[in-house]
Amino acid sequence: MAIEAKSGVTNKSKKVSSDGSYVLRTIVDSVPLASEPGLKTPRITCVELWEENLYVGTSAAEILHFVSIPADADDESVASTFIFASRLQPDFRQSQNVNQVLSGVQQILPLSGAKKVCILCNNTLTFYSLPELSPAFPNSRVHGCSWVGGVDLNNTDATNSSVEIIMICLKNRIRLVRIGDEPKLIRNIEFPACLAAARRDSYACVADANSYSLLDVENQQKANLFPISSLDENTGFGKIEDISPVAEPSNPKNAPSGGLGSSDSRGDARSHVRNTSIGNFVAGLGKRQESPASRSRERQGISTPEPLERANLSAGASNLEQSDPASRTSNRQPAVPDKPLPPPPDKDGAQRIIQTKPSRLSIGLRPHIVSPSASEFLLTTGTSLTEPGVGIFVNLDGDVVRGTLEFSRYPIAVVIDGSGSAQGEPKADGDGHVLAAMSRTGTTQEQISIEIQKWSLTTDKKEWLDIPVSSTSDDGSEGNKLDGYGLRAVHTANTVSFPEVGESLRASRVRLHGDQIPNSAAGRETSVLEEWEVRKNVEETKFARRLGGRECCVVAWSGSSIWWVVRNPIALRLDAAIDQALNSVDDVTGVELDRNKLIKIIESIQDHEETTETDFLSLEYIRQKISLILFSDLIMKSPFSLTSQTNDNRIIEAALMETTIDPRVILTMFPLLRDEIVEGTEGIWIHAGLLRIVERFWSAKSQPRKEKTADTNPEEMLGLLKRYLLAWRQRKGFGSIANEVEVFQTIDAAVLHLLLHLDSLRFDGSSNLPSSKADLYSIVDSGVDCFDRAVVLLEKYRRLYVLSRLYGSQRMAGKVLQTWRRIIDGERDAGDELVDGENEVRKYLVRIKDSSLVREYGTWLARRNPALGVQVYTDETSRVKYSPHQVVELLQEKAPEAVKVYLEHLVFGKKNFQYANDLISYYLDNVLSILRSSKRAQELLAQSYESYRALHPPKPTYRQFIIDNAVPEAWWHDRLRLLELLGGSHGADFSYNVASILSRIEPFEQDLVPESIILDGRQGRHQQAIRLLTHGLGDYHTAINYCLLGGASIFYPTSGAVSSIGTPTNEEQAILFGFLLGEFLRIEDVNNRLERTSELLERFGSWYDVNDVLGLIPESWSVDLISGFLVNAFRRLIEDKNEAMITKALSSAESLQMTSSFIEKCNTLGPRIETV
Repeated sequence: MAIEAKSGVTNKSKKVSSDGSYVLRTIVDSVPLASEPGLKTPRITCVELWEENLYVGTSAAEILHFVSIPADADDESVASTFIFASRLQPDFRQSQNVNQVLSGVQQILPLSGAKKVCILCNNTLTFYSLPELSPAFPNSRVHGCSWVGGVDLNNTDATNSSVEIIMICLKNRIRLVRIGDEPKLIRNIEFPACLAAARRDSYACVADANSYSLLDVENQQKANLFPISSLDENTGFGKIEDISPVAEPSNPKNAPSGGLGSSDSRGDARSHVRNTSIGNFVAGLGKRQESPASRSRERQGISTPEPLERANLSAGASNLEQSDPASRTSNRQPAVPDKPLPPPPDKDGAQRIIQTKPSRLSIGLRPHIVSPSASEFLLTTGTSLTEPGVGIFVNLDGDVVRGTLEFSRYPIAVVIDGSGSAQGEPKADGDGHVLAAMSRTGTTQEQISIEIQKWSLTTDKKEWLDIPVSSTSDDGSEGNKLDGYGLRAVHTANTVSFPEVGESLRASRVRLHGDQIPNSAAGRETSVLEEWEVRKNVEETKFARRLGGRECCVVAWSGSSIWWVVRNPIALRLDAAIDQALNSVDDVTGVELDRNKLIKIIESIQDHEETTETDFLSLEYIRQKISLILFSDLIMKSPFSLTSQTNDNRIIEAALMETTIDPRVILTMFPLLRDEIVEGTEGIWIHAGLLRIVERFWSAKSQPRKEKTADTNPEEMLGLLKRYLLAWRQRKGFGSIANEVEVFQTIDAAVLHLLLHLDSLRFDGSSNLPSSKADLYSIVDSGVDCFDRAVVLLEKYRRLYVLSRLYGSQRMAGKVLQTWRRIIDGERDAGDELVDGENEVRKYLVRIKDSSLVREYGTWLARRNPALGVQVYTDETSRVKYSPHQVVELLQEKAPEAVKVYLEHLVFGKKNFQYANDLISYYLDNVLSILRSSKRAQELLAQSYESYRALHPPKPTYRQFIIDNAVPEAWWHDRLRLLELLGGSHGADFSYNVASILSRIEPFEQDLVPESIILDGRQGRHQQAIRLLTHGLGDYHTAINYCLLGGASIFYPTSGAVSSIGTPTNEEQAILFGFLLGEFLRIEDVNNRLERTSELLERFGSWYDVNDVLGLIPESWSVDLISGFLVNAFRRLIEDKNEAMITKALSSAESLQMTSSFIEKCNTLGPRIETV
């Protein structure tokens, strides 16, 4: 049953926020206590709730029955209410003493399993049926009853049982009674004047007017614990007693009616031995000299007074206890015959108690017994109502466990909330609270309050919840403000609804209008909402109704009002604390936001575990709200404040990182990035409670401020925002993010815009922040959800290379190459990040598969840089393959300048001599074209010949000379390659049209001497070739090689190459050397002629005949010039003679050997006669 309660502070329906753990929510604003007008207004004495029925007992011995009327499901503004149904006067025995003050209804005890209710009225116990309160057992009454209860708290399934067992406390004993279709006595327990009890299975903790005891109701044993008043130094505690009833003769006159007089007495003697440690515990208690309360008082510096006589409260001083019948019962009659209560004080003494407030009152204290868990009882002890009290935990063995609780004053009522009561066991120690009702001194008067603390003793923190007091009675007369209040846990727990929780947690749309978020207080546009938005609002309204419900079983009353004492939802509690911090801000007085208070709130919920949907949403809402407040406050601070409070800023940043608030809301605070927000078709929805913070921010932004604010978004703030957005990007793919598409479109656009802006500041020299290049690359390489917007931003900031990477992430190869082409062609790139762009284009073309792009941009690159462009088509790893013929045709059409480079690759790199003639033709065209158009080229060639001829031997070959002294021009390189091809150093498979080439170079025969020499050698015109080598170039070394190689090439063959002419014979070499000797003898320089001729004859004299040489040598030459040749020649002649003699001798010996072998053979065969 969900009951939406009203405000617990006044009788008005206005909701009042509180940051306390508990709040009051009205159940009934005004209980009709007076049955007739004009009579003295009675007071409420007890309240009980069973299912949808509220029962209110009064001091007029009446029970008022209220019934819950559920609210209209379609109207959330109307809460469930209780309406007055009936008024009942329970039966009770009229007192013979006319001066005796009657207590009225003392207890209402519902029994769900038996569908009965026990009502104790003026010490008379009667039974009624639930829920209409019709008499259940008309003939069953119990007179002289001081208390009823003792339902087994461990029996959580009592509702499914048709019977329940209760404890009825009489003057001399306790009766254990089974209530079902009829009451049945189980046994009597000899414990007189019991005023309170709590039972767990067979163990019950009970109390009389003096002390607490632990009962074993099965074995009928009692262990005395400790006194209620720490002033009582009675040494009789700590003993175990057998409380088995003594057999008595039946006396019909003494037997109560309705079967309750039957006794299940046991005739056997009870043992004094228990199987628990209670004996040891009680023995220990018997030896102590003071109670825990007195020890606590001594620690506080309060000495324990001498034992004073306990007296009943007078009419004036007993107002704090009148709401509990057990206290009055204990004061009206003695607990046991040997412990009579002292007579009441006289009127003067009573008046003295009222007028004075001594530190210690010698009055009777009501015992309080509650059970926080299945194995513990909490008992109270103290000295007086105005002195502090102590709560002591004992277990089922009677041992003191945990620590002690301290109450500011001795409580009048104690309730455990979230404990192991009939409503269920606690989820954790931290969930349980002890609520103690007491009076305390307020600012102007005594105030009724509830002291709240955790029973787990994990903290010493206490809270106070004030109970409103009645100032006037219903009849208009002045009433006692401290009269008639109470606190108790009711039978049925109810869900108290907090609609304001749902109002804060429900989703509400943020409307963006241009550059400003309108203030809701000023009124939003009243345009007709779209159908989907109306439907969304209806869904959120229904959803909000499910939130904010809190289970509650504690009620409080004062005067004619009854409230729930309910745990304050965490959303409202922390929201109130946040609002207090916000309300303290005052721009006029300069009071700033207390950040530490908000930070402490975040820390307090850091380890909080969400167990319900409401808790999860509440903590999410609180985190979002605090982070939004702190962040907005940080933005409003001056730049100096941003840099000075670094520690707070780090905490704020961490809080912002952890929150799940829609980042689009954060971006509304930055004008630079507001245009990047993508609302989508559904808009931006956040918790309704956050809208006020956003509107507060924009309201503050719209007001003029004296100091310079951070409207310009300083670097520190933009850096924080960058880290925030980058952290949000890592959440891509999380299914829990609503409107994921629009959110990440916004984030990608915003972070890209922010990084570009920061880099632009760095480029301008106005920022010291590090480069954002790495972050930019990471974002565009991983892909963005706002592709079109990213293109616009990158074009705007002139970041073309980053744009090309963005295209690359989308596999848009054409756009990548187009962007690189723009940069290489000279268009401005603000980042200057494309290093060696042409080479990057080449490598990219090798990797892609699009043949059209390779064709287009490969030829474009070949036109710009033929060497790189050709590599696109020659790279073996290229994914697009072309045949050489296709490449040649493509280059001839699109990039003619690159054809030669490609042919060089084929001929020199791939040894594909099929295209050698084409390459020779290209070389000749280039060289001849230069010679025709450039006189300087002709002069360079002529100068190279003259320079080489001027060198004195030993000197390099002409080939090596022109390589070492190469001119850095393309035609010079082409000529070297032409000589290499014409020289035939690439093997026998290579041939070319000699006649065609000769015809082309004939006009430049004097300029192209080496080419003429090679071509003459190819045509067999060796004498002409040797003449040019000797007189045209002066390359004597090459001339000698020419003779040795037979005119194959003027260059040495490359490794592995084979001459196309082949190695000449010795006779052919002799002929060539003869031509060379003749040319050496015609060298103009005499000295050079003599040196070259002498060297030639000396080194290669074996190819010359002495007679021929002597015939050619001029007679004027000295013999010394050719002495080397002559000596070698004579030596060769002598060697030849000696060789001939040796050969002749060897031949004679060989002949003798053959003759000897013939004779031996003949002898072996013998003679043979042949007939003719």
